[in-house]
Amino acid sequence: MGNAPSMLTQYDIEEVQEHCHYLFSQQEIVSLYKRFCQLDRNSKGFISADEFLSIPEFSLNPLSQRLLKMVDGLNFKDFVAFLSAFSPLATAHQKMELIFKVYDLDSKGRVTFNDLMEVLGDLTGSFMLENQREQVLSHVLEEAGYTRDTSLLLDDFIKILGKSSMKMEVEVPVD
Repeated sequence: MGNAPSMLTQYDIEEVQEHCHYLFSQQEIVSLYKRFCQLDRNSKGFISADEFLSIPEFSLNPLSQRLLKMVDGLNFKDFVAFLSAFSPLATAHQKMELIFKVYDLDSKGRVTFNDLMEVLGDLTGSFMLENQREQVLSHVLEEAGYTRDTSLLLDDFIKILGKSSMKMEVEVPVD
């Protein structure tokens, strides 16, 4: 599965299913493979940043530049593993792990106040002034028992944000 073959074997499908913790059915994996091949315009076996940006929903996302760092150059197996966090079968913990990676700007396993400020700035744009973002984040951290000097690990991050309800799902059309 290094270079995009013309079709998946049963073994490939089962291997991808295992890799994504069985969060997608075999039919969904076949559908995802068709979509992957459409995106992989040069049949290189991976999807480039430019190819990801050709997806309107992706390119319009205010966090698309952060997501690009995570998805640029993914082969099919890793593409499905990335998407598995968006499966309706994914646990809240699996979804939070992905969100944590988006916030962990330097990929060191910690989220700082500045990381939170940058992501909140990307999400709110000019609708919220920087001092307003600082006040909101300081208040949220304080209510959870943290300060702005705290570096949040995944468990801390989940403690703070895990209570919010989030809808992170994508529907995979099956032919």
